Amino acid sequence: MPSLGPRAVSSGARLEHVAETGSTSADLFLSAKDGAHGTIWRVADVQTGGRGRRSRNWVSPPGNLYASVLISDPAEPAHVAELSFVLALALRDAVLKAAGLADDHRLRLKWPNDLMYDGRKTAGLLLEGGATGGGAFAVAGFGVNIRSHPDGTTHPATDLASAGYRLDRDSLFSALSDSVATRLDEWQRGANFDAVRRDWLACAHGLGKPIRVNALNDSFDATFETVDVSGRLVVSTPEGTRTVSAGEVFVLEDTRIGDVQ
Repeated sequence: MPSLGPRAVSSGARLEHVAETGSTSADLFLSAKDGAHGTIWRVADVQTGGRGRRSRNWVSPPGNLYASVLISDPAEPAHVAELSFVLALALRDAVLKAAGLADDHRLRLKWPNDLMYDGRKTAGLLLEGGATGGGAFAVAGFGVNIRSHPDGTTHPATDLASAGYRLDRDSLFSALSDSVATRLDEWQRGANFDAVRRDWLACAHGLGKPIRVNALNDSFDATFETVDVSGRLVVSTPEGTRTVSAGEVFVLEDTRIGDVQ
């Protein structure tokens, strides 16, 4: 049975657990629209309608972690997108903590918030925002491949068990709830994004390497240079420097070109 970690409990977070649902994020969106407020986690053993980026289905068999968190009034609008980096770091922190590791250089973050192991995706995070009469809110959905992973995905995937990690869903969730509370405090509603950015860059996947960027209106190859103070991807191309605020990144050395669409 999943339970919140002590840091999450002291922060005032609440937990809902269900055996099965369509999408934990969709559930929390409805709760927020109905007036739910604060920090609320929802964990499902199985999802039948999990969603990834660009409305892709997220395969959700038993044994993996499917959890979403509602965060009411997370920051001023200009800073809400920074949550992708805050929560991605919290996810990496949680995996390491649950495994009893100080660090693992093979566990990296791909812009802005995919968790990779040796160039293969092992977890994803989908951040969405909304507003009601009671104010703005954000919902972040975490899908972590603990015991299994899908085949035939756009980007090569793996799971933590295949990577040698011996974790269970409940211990990972407890660590995640604590690390999210800790990282949110460090972020200070955007006032301390510089520190978040430095930590994220220290474990960035593909930094300085050739990548393919699928932006909103075009696709192009470039070199990953950095992330700017607003969280935008900064790349170099033969035509000069470009910044990207939304899109997908594929590090070309660990992706079959035919899979990048």
